[in-house]
Amino acid sequence: MTGRLVLVATPIGNLGDLSPRAVEVLADADLVACEDTRRTGKLLAHAGVSAPRLLVVNEHTEAAGAEEIAQLVAGGNTVVLVTDAGTPAVSDPGSRVVEAVLAAGGDVEAVPGPSAAIAALVVSGLPTGRFCFEGFLPRKGRHRADRIRELGQESRTMVLFEAPHRLARTLGDLASALGGDRAVAIVREQTKLHEEVWRGTLADAVVRANGTEPRGEHVLVVAGCPDPAPPSAPQIKAALDEKLAEGLSRRDAAAAVAAELGVSRRAVYQIGLAD
Repeated sequence: MTGRLVLVATPIGNLGDLSPRAVEVLADADLVACEDTRRTGKLLAHAGVSAPRLLVVNEHTEAAGAEEIAQLVAGGNTVVLVTDAGTPAVSDPGSRVVEAVLAAGGDVEAVPGPSAAIAALVVSGLPTGRFCFEGFLPRKGRHRADRIRELGQESRTMVLFEAPHRLARTLGDLASALGGDRAVAIVREQTKLHEEVWRGTLADAVVRANGTEPRGEHVLVVAGCPDPAPPSAPQIKAALDEKLAEGLSRRDAAAAVAAELGVSRRAVYQIGLAD
């Protein structure tokens, strides 16, 4: 008989966001895996749950903890996984645990709830239909430079996490790669007493971050790369002339220009005939 692993989202600030279902699952757990036993102990006490056995699963112990949890689930136990705040496995420990339990044939469930990324996205004022989650950027080196360069071409709204002491640098790097006029929303201290949402451009955000002392974890929601403007008639005409000069027939030149510039062949023909 196999048990189950349940990933339970916990409050990112306001303890009132702990759902009744989360409390019920925590109360029924044989083991609660958590990043910090003290913090999770306080959460359990707030919920009126008698603390079961607690197992520390953080960035340093997740690999070993995953194997132990997989064995417990295989033995019929219910293991609940929480992190200090938010949804497990999203820029927090959890993914290795899920992989180990599934590999051992166990069941994995989730009790959804608070998510800093989603909460920031929906109040940002930026498009929410398509977005990507980047988490924390690499801290230095080529990996950081490559990632930021890739974001310069990202058309979806981007959601990133950043620590206060790295905020100004990250905003500066984003402004350089994406352009200072790119829209951004900076959200901090979500659901807490001093929750703040700032909206503006990356250029203004850099000035603001350098002029104040950022406090608390930050979520950055950055507008995606705008669609390129359609090519103008002179641009299409110049491209067509270039193809004709290369010796292509008018038909083949129009087809080549249409493919390269993303316009219809008919439009290329019309511009060519207007000459």
